Amino acid sequence: MPVSTPRQTLNRLTIIVLIQWMGATLGLPLLPLFLEHRGGSPHVIGLIVAAFFVAGVATQFLLGHLADRFGRRRVLISSLVAYGLASMTYALPLGATWFTLTRVVQGSSAGALEVASMSAVAALFAERERGSAVSRILAAQLMGAAVGPMAGIVASVSDLGWVFFVTGVISLGAAVVAFNTNLGDEAYDPSPLPPMHWNRPFVGALVAAAAVGLAVGVYETCWSLLMHAHHATTLQIRLSWTMFCLPWVLLSRVGGWIADHLNRRLIALYGLLNGAAFLATYPHIHNNVAMLFLGSFESIGSALSSPSIASLLSQGAQSRELSRRQGLYATSTTASMALAAVSSGYLFTIDSALPFTLVAVVSSGLAISTLYFWRRVEGRISPAPSANSPVG
Repeated sequence: MPVSTPRQTLNRLTIIVLIQWMGATLGLPLLPLFLEHRGGSPHVIGLIVAAFFVAGVATQFLLGHLADRFGRRRVLISSLVAYGLASMTYALPLGATWFTLTRVVQGSSAGALEVASMSAVAALFAERERGSAVSRILAAQLMGAAVGPMAGIVASVSDLGWVFFVTGVISLGAAVVAFNTNLGDEAYDPSPLPPMHWNRPFVGALVAAAAVGLAVGVYETCWSLLMHAHHATTLQIRLSWTMFCLPWVLLSRVGGWIADHLNRRLIALYGLLNGAAFLATYPHIHNNVAMLFLGSFESIGSALSSPSIASLLSQGAQSRELSRRQGLYATSTTASMALAAVSSGYLFTIDSALPFTLVAVVSSGLAISTLYFWRRVEGRISPAPSANSPVG
């Protein structure tokens, strides 16, 4: 069994997640053009891009089950190797339709990485420290998503295949690092997995995940369209994504501290309602500079609350169910995101404010419902007793 301290594991996973998210988003600004040059029609390009998310929805719970059954390290290493090899196929002289398989493998592998890394953190860190640890992984995801597209702009469409090839090599290198990392796996247990404990923190976290996913789906499809309708420049549209990501990265550790020291239930509810309020406001703001700063303020609320939601997901869980819980959480997020992305494009053609307003209402309803699911849930995690504390 590999030996690394929980802190060393967290540092390694932070770097691995950062690299993977950078690689996943590196070529996104140019990927549709790359596929067009390989003979893809707009319809085919849409299917290829969507294949990444469909694969994630279809496999995340299964991969969580495998991680609980056979160990997180095996799933993490396999996902990094598969992602690396799939990324290298972009350098091959293939037609566009062949890259559907590439995106399927990448989507499944990215989902496996998220499930294994987040459940490893939950297994290695006590509940009173989990918020701070989880915040590091969330910050790495956002940093990679912020830096990747900007870095990919320097590459031309003709060079994009080799850019992906390099990210594949880096992913293989990350697999070597993961091979020597302790992910909190216990010795292999051939006995059947115990059933998941569907406690209140877990169910409420799944509802919160759906609320977050719906909002993200609207942004993925309609944010750039909305800013363009408000006559934003290309630079302003790019800056809007960066200005959302940066406060999150800078304040993620504060959010982790809040999750470990304050009432997680109330902080999570605040974050969900905060996101819904901003979602409903954006269509009515016609000053693009104001939109940039409003996005940063929304990000502050997300950064301060997301670690609390992630901590509630694993609260009271046993080690051999952590990956399945994370798999269902990721599935809830991704499925609701895909649903919102598909429907909001059509709603936007009816009225530019409609998808934002409708999803804000639904997300608010889901957020308020967590008051029911999280009732009588311990929001504050008690500190561990000191060695001199009386027992009994």
